[in-house]
Amino acid sequence: MAPDRATTDRQTTAQGIFRTIRWPLALTRTGMVAERGTRAFWPLWSVVFVALGLLMLGLQDEVAVEWVWGAGLVLLAGAGWALWRGLRMFRWPARSEALSRLDRTMRGNPIQAALDTQAIGAADAASLAVWRAHQSRMRDRLKEARAVEPDMRVAAADPFALRYLALLVLSVAILFGSLMRVQSVTSMGAGGPDLAQGPAWEGWMQPPPYTRLPTVYLNDITGGLSVPEGAEITLRMYGEVGALSVTEDVSGRDLSEADAQATAQDFEVLRSGQVAVDGPGGRVWQIAMVADDAPSVRRDGEIETSYEGEAQIPFAGTDDHGVVAGVARIALDLEAVDRRYGRAMEPEARPVIEVPLPMPVTGDRSDFTETLVANFSEHAWANLPVRLELGVEDGRGQRGLSEPEYLTLPGRRFFDPVAAAVIEQRQALLWNRLNAEEIAVTLRAVLNRPDELFRKDMMALRTRLLMERIETLAPYGFTDAQQDEIAQALWDLALEMEEGDLEDARQRMQRAQERLEEAMKNGASEQEIAELMQELREATRDYMRQLAQEQQRQQEQNPEMQQGGNPQDMMEMSQDDIQRMMDRIQELMEEGRMAEAAEAMRQLQEMLENMQITQGQGQGGQSPGEQAMEGLSETLRDQQELSDEAFRDLNQGQQGGRQPGEQPGQEPGQQPGQEQGQDRAEGQQGQGGDRSLQDGLAQRQQALRDELNRQRRNLPGEGSEAGERAGQALERAEGAMDGAERALRDGDLAEAIDRQSQAMEALREGIRSLGEAMAEQQQEQQGGGQQGFAEGGDPREQRDPLGRDSGNSGRVGTDEGLLQGEDVYRRAEELLGELRRRSGDADRSQEERDYLERLLDRF
Repeated sequence: MAPDRATTDRQTTAQGIFRTIRWPLALTRTGMVAERGTRAFWPLWSVVFVALGLLMLGLQDEVAVEWVWGAGLVLLAGAGWALWRGLRMFRWPARSEALSRLDRTMRGNPIQAALDTQAIGAADAASLAVWRAHQSRMRDRLKEARAVEPDMRVAAADPFALRYLALLVLSVAILFGSLMRVQSVTSMGAGGPDLAQGPAWEGWMQPPPYTRLPTVYLNDITGGLSVPEGAEITLRMYGEVGALSVTEDVSGRDLSEADAQATAQDFEVLRSGQVAVDGPGGRVWQIAMVADDAPSVRRDGEIETSYEGEAQIPFAGTDDHGVVAGVARIALDLEAVDRRYGRAMEPEARPVIEVPLPMPVTGDRSDFTETLVANFSEHAWANLPVRLELGVEDGRGQRGLSEPEYLTLPGRRFFDPVAAAVIEQRQALLWNRLNAEEIAVTLRAVLNRPDELFRKDMMALRTRLLMERIETLAPYGFTDAQQDEIAQALWDLALEMEEGDLEDARQRMQRAQERLEEAMKNGASEQEIAELMQELREATRDYMRQLAQEQQRQQEQNPEMQQGGNPQDMMEMSQDDIQRMMDRIQELMEEGRMAEAAEAMRQLQEMLENMQITQGQGQGGQSPGEQAMEGLSETLRDQQELSDEAFRDLNQGQQGGRQPGEQPGQEPGQQPGQEQGQDRAEGQQGQGGDRSLQDGLAQRQQALRDELNRQRRNLPGEGSEAGERAGQALERAEGAMDGAERALRDGDLAEAIDRQSQAMEALREGIRSLGEAMAEQQQEQQGGGQQGFAEGGDPREQRDPLGRDSGNSGRVGTDEGLLQGEDVYRRAEELLGELRRRSGDADRSQEERDYLERLLDRF
């Protein structure tokens, strides 16, 4: 029977509705399939992920084949159960279910409403119109249909999150494993070609770590193979035990039949030979061992010794894979020692000097050149014949030694006769403490006419106190501590005699001249003469600056006085003139013309005694701004040195030690004789020594603060904004110095170092601001510079506050470096040498030495 018209209309309406929601409905149904599949089959893919991950990681190669088959059966059983569970739980979603889920996500259930028929009132025109309007609105809402997202959560079914554990295993296997390792198990399966042929094997060759060579997979290698000495070969056999065996003659082992058939073989390559896997699918390798050569080391270049006794010993090390460490050993060459005077008796037994050789921080260590920087001046063997031997070691533990070299142990040379005599007695005491009575007699002879030998009475007093103490202890014998204490006191006394009191610039300059002349007479090395010449330059520069400041103070007190004395008796010369004369003297000494150099030195001394410092830029002198800049720079250097000493004292206080070269209770800069008097009175160390040390640092800090206060009062550039900033910065620096002084007196070294750091930063800021103020003044002066040029002046002669040419372009500043001429390279060498010396100082902390090594590596 043909359907009536109402049924046909309903079918047509339903088809139109399904066409409207076709894609949202299909996607919703697909999501329901994925949702039910995930909930039903998550145990199955978890088992598959675990099995695949274990295979990719190669765990089957680390265990016996029985364990592999056992684990495979367990995983297969788990996969079968998971598949049965999934098939049992999975139901394909019907379209009505997808339709119902989609309809529930929309407002008013428009799908169900559009498919409904009017139950009552179909004959009523008004009711029919309302029904049709309702269905029209519902069909319009169908256009808003969107696919429903599936709910993939299975937390309720997997409370222990085992699915995530399986996913983690697979992820690790993808990152660190390989699909190639699965073949070692697939070959065991049914139909695998390897299983049909027999058992399987795998092998690796792993070079020693220090060679930095890659591991070689032996399954990919056929024929010959070059192997470094000490490499480890690993072989693994799978399948029936005894089907495969290993024969080799590279390790020197004696293999029994049972050992040859072991499934795990690990041995070291010690010689060339053959390695073979005998059996089905076996292979043979011809091993050519590359021997690991022992390292070698040699001295590379001449040994240089500074005026302070610091030795620089260059050496070169080589090794095929790189040197790991090295040491320099220095032993006394007793047969070559002059056995007269204080060395007539047998020396006391002393251990061989061992100093670690510096290694390159970065880069290749297979062929390198480095310099050992050390100071042996205070050792008992200083300036005596010794045997030097350098040794290095590679990663395999092999050692290489240089040829023994016989030389004089570098040490500081003393040119002052009395200082040299004191050092000679100190060495006699360290040679054998039984020399004490003869040492006392010699010191008593030196003290016979103290006025002729000692520049200051305090030095003679310290020598007498030392002599009396030696005489007191000699009959009873010296302990090790007493011997070291008196040797340190003799060293400090000789150093004081050699260096002198540096507070008086004129005496410092004269002493520098005397030491230089003495070095010329005694045939000192070129490096020692160069350092003494540099000391003379600095002393002369300091003397001229103080002389200029004295003249300026006299002119301020008496403005009418321009120059004192008879002009005919005065010599007018600039600092440039003096520097040129010194350059000429150094040139004559380098050429070996010592007589002419000595005559030029005498002429320079006469000029310095009768000279008058020229003022002003045009005559090569220093302007007030330059003098202020130089004075502040010197204050900054002094503050840095003081901070370094405080830092060393803090480290020594934490370690319970003292700075090498410091006598107990003796502070650098302390007045001579104070420590000796205290030692003689108390005869022991203690907290008083530390207190005296900190008081000495506090006194030096107070002197620096007073000097900065004087410089701040005489600061040029007043009235300008930069000048005011400079004054404020120096005022802050003075306040920080005051705080550092109080902290030192209270014994708080850490607080003192912080305050000193603040003072140095403020000083740097003040110097920068003063430079800006001087540049502003120069720019203002250049406003009238064109007129001066028209009158014959040369604007190129203008210099900035740092003494550099400002140029003729009308701008402030210059492209020239802060240091010009050969002093740039000399200063760079000095800084590099100081960095090397500090990096080799074993008494410094490891953090400081690491920082210095990074600086050396960078520059």
